[in-house]
Amino acid sequence: MSEKKKIAIVTDEDFAVKHVPPFPKPAFLSYETPFRIKVILEHLQKIGMFEDPRVAKIYPKEVDENILMLAHTKYFINSVKKLSQKGGGLIGDEVFVTGDTFELAKKAVGGAIKAAEMVINDEVKQAFALIRPPGHHATREQASGLCIFNNIATTILYLRKVLNYKEKIAIIDIDDHFGDGVCQYFYEDSSVLYASIHEFDFIDWDVGDIEELGEDDAEGTNINFPIPSGITDEEFLDFLEIITPVLRQFNPGLIIIATGFDMYYDDPIGSCNLKSLAYHKFAEGLLELAEEICKGKLVFILEGGYNLIGLPICVEAILKALLDEPYISPEFEHINFTNEALKHEVEKIKRELQGVLRRYWDL
Repeated sequence: MSEKKKIAIVTDEDFAVKHVPPFPKPAFLSYETPFRIKVILEHLQKIGMFEDPRVAKIYPKEVDENILMLAHTKYFINSVKKLSQKGGGLIGDEVFVTGDTFELAKKAVGGAIKAAEMVINDEVKQAFALIRPPGHHATREQASGLCIFNNIATTILYLRKVLNYKEKIAIIDIDDHFGDGVCQYFYEDSSVLYASIHEFDFIDWDVGDIEELGEDDAEGTNINFPIPSGITDEEFLDFLEIITPVLRQFNPGLIIIATGFDMYYDDPIGSCNLKSLAYHKFAEGLLELAEEICKGKLVFILEGGYNLIGLPICVEAILKALLDEPYISPEFEHINFTNEALKHEVEKIKRELQGVLRRYWDL
């Protein structure tokens, strides 16, 4: 790039046309569609984001199967590849494969790596990888929850093993669903902090509970803020209050945000009540903190988010926060979702989590 840019948006038009779900709505699998990227790119074009001299539009890095093997077994990689070559099918839990899935999922990994690489190399201050399929549920040898390859885990292992990046890394997961895949990769790694806010079933208990804290030397570096359905912007922003003192003490050189937008109030897969302004405020607060502790080095990597009206404005909200610009939410979002009983319930969970974290952090 001939001039210094502040932000890189890493994407490719392929994400907006390939890996088309072979199922009609309202099947769960049908929501992970190319329209997710198409509506984002068209909206950013419409508001002039790509014409902003502070913003660079960048294509993903080309990666080969050796890079995928940093995070996945050869058997699993070959399974996805062969299924694609045969025209598609189902693989793992709630994951579809089409004829172009393997190459697109590989490109998604390259997009995440490129975004992180540009930030740690000081080519830009922050980056947003607008990629799909998502990745935070994928494990070493299994696709899961619409995710093929684990984009974030592969990126971190690439930074460690290929670029010899030795600084601590924090992952902040704001997807509506617990990033069980990412969590497993780094559960015993004290150099990587994973913190997640996620919708949780308090009746049929699942993984992602408060007491899942990491193992051995990494105990205390896995932080879960499980919340009930229906939270609003206010309760969501409590997460920033919880993680701020932890991040100051952990002192990462890079912060990666698993950026899901399925807490948006009209998302077909999530059941929360966030509006786009919440994401602007969250990004503002996180940017201020990052400038204090790691020179503003933030990498946003798209995970979930399936409402085609809310998705593009939520992305805009984050980008405007990174550009230090105000964001005005659209009139149709002017809805009051306040629920006092829910607010008290979340406050109780928050106090419980902070009590647990005081074993490891000065809060």
